[in-house]
Amino acid sequence: MKNHQYQTQIEWTGNLGKGTQNYTSYSRDHTIYIQGKYEKINASSDPLFRGDASRYNPEDLFLSSIATCHMLWYLHLCSAHKIIVTEYTDKATGIMVEATDGSGRFTTVTLHPKVTIDDPQRIAEADALHKAAHKMCFIANSCNFEIGHKPKTIAH
Repeated sequence: MKNHQYQTQIEWTGNLGKGTQNYTSYSRDHTIYIQGKYEKINASSDPLFRGDASRYNPEDLFLSSIATCHMLWYLHLCSAHKIIVTEYTDKATGIMVEATDGSGRFTTVTLHPKVTIDDPQRIAEADALHKAAHKMCFIANSCNFEIGHKPKTIAH
C-alpha cells in the first residue's frame, strides 16, 4: 500500500484588533496556502456562522473536493474504456445538520454530473462508470455518509 502525504498552511487573518475577546470581536477570514500552488484561497466561515459570503468556506471546499475527486476518477475510467467525454459539469448538493451544541456533520451529498460523450450508443456504459468512479474516489472513501449520484449523460 502506498502512502501519500499532503500539507496545507492556514493563516487566520481575522483579528480586528481585539482577537477573540468575544464571539463578535473577530472575523472568520483566513487564507489557505498550499506549497507550490500559484493561487492562495481566501476563505472564511459560512455566513450563517458570521463568515464572509464572498469567500470560500470549509463546507464549500469539502463539497467541491467530493465532486472533483469523483469527476477526475470518472474521466480516467472513461478514458480507459475509450468513452470520449467532451463536457462535464456537476452541480453537487450537500446537507449538513447542525446539533443544538453547535457541532454538525454532513449527512448526505448528491452529485448531479451532466456529461456529454461523442457516442450515443455508449450512454448506458458511461452512466455505469459513475458507480466505479465512486468506488475509486479517495475523498468519497473517507466519508461516513451517503454520497448519491444522479448523472445525466447525453451524446452530441
